[in-house]
Amino acid sequence: MSTDAVKPAVLIIGGLGYTGRHLTKYIHENNLASEIRIVDKHLPELAWLAPEFKEACSRERFVQADAAQDRSLPRVFDREGDKQFDYVFNCGGETRFSQEEKVYELRSYGLSMALGREAAKRKVKCFVELSTGMVYKPDSVPRKETDKLKPWSNLAKWKVKAEEDLAKVDGLNVMVMRMAHVYGPYTSKFLSTALCMARVYQHKKKEMRWLWKEDLRTNTVHIDDAVRALWVGAEWYSKEAPRSPAPIFNIVDHGNTSQGHTAKLVHEVFNIETGFHGTLISAFARLNLDHVVDEVNDETLDPWAELQQAAGISQSTPLSPFMEKELLRDADLSLDGGAFERETGFVYKHEKLTKEGVEEVIESYRRMNWWP
Repeated sequence: MSTDAVKPAVLIIGGLGYTGRHLTKYIHENNLASEIRIVDKHLPELAWLAPEFKEACSRERFVQADAAQDRSLPRVFDREGDKQFDYVFNCGGETRFSQEEKVYELRSYGLSMALGREAAKRKVKCFVELSTGMVYKPDSVPRKETDKLKPWSNLAKWKVKAEEDLAKVDGLNVMVMRMAHVYGPYTSKFLSTALCMARVYQHKKKEMRWLWKEDLRTNTVHIDDAVRALWVGAEWYSKEAPRSPAPIFNIVDHGNTSQGHTAKLVHEVFNIETGFHGTLISAFARLNLDHVVDEVNDETLDPWAELQQAAGISQSTPLSPFMEKELLRDADLSLDGGAFERETGFVYKHEKLTKEGVEEVIESYRRMNWWP
């Protein structure tokens, strides 16, 4: 019997997304699976894949499909000889902010439910649902998995509904992972917005100022730790499945990242002044958030385009200083990740967001010729 026969077969939905591609690469490079299949609506050629993902995310592992459509499910799940996948990771769904509710209902919730029902039918050993830490009632005290839920974005609202309804799917071996802000090489989310803005303010020789307060929590987790946690979680789960109720875990580093910490790192990396708007401006912003967001974007988008042009960056990139209203909210993303560490023995390798961590991200942009 070959050793591959004992290794799990793995299906990754949204396999070309940020978390999906890193998870695929981690499983591939560490030879953890007998088979990896990645499914995505987008083609690898259009996914801004860095060279080191080319092998892991190669065409032979890739299926282009919209897994939210029932008619796609056989292509997504069927394997040779009527075999089934052992682990299914749902890294798919709508990850952009500020979309209409209907978009999240169809592309996130609808996707989760279609996959969950199919995974139950096929008796998948572990179905891992990626969720967000934005599901809790915001508080600077780190939120535990059992704390009150009060999602503060449309994306989070539909993630909570998916979590709740997946738990009711008969026979589904489901585990939910609620993520802090994920960062790392090639990230084009949360941290990248701040870095692009900082580059604009550096160019303009202006101070970069944040709204709200320094101790507003914006907790983080490095992508390498995030994908290791997904794998460790699936292995832990499948050793003693089925588990009831469905386990839910927060995935977050130990840095308790705050706006003040990020501002300090931006100052060190970009050598620009950073600070915070006073309570008066913050109080105005709270009442006029749409207006404030528009002003911030007006101030940064044109200079960013000019910087790119001057640097000879003609191709489109996933980077932009565009500030989403939902990311500018006065809401703490503050998570307690202790339960996952206690249950599984998981150890974080990136304890907190550091200056080196920020420089690693910018260096990855330079390699791709995304950074002006």
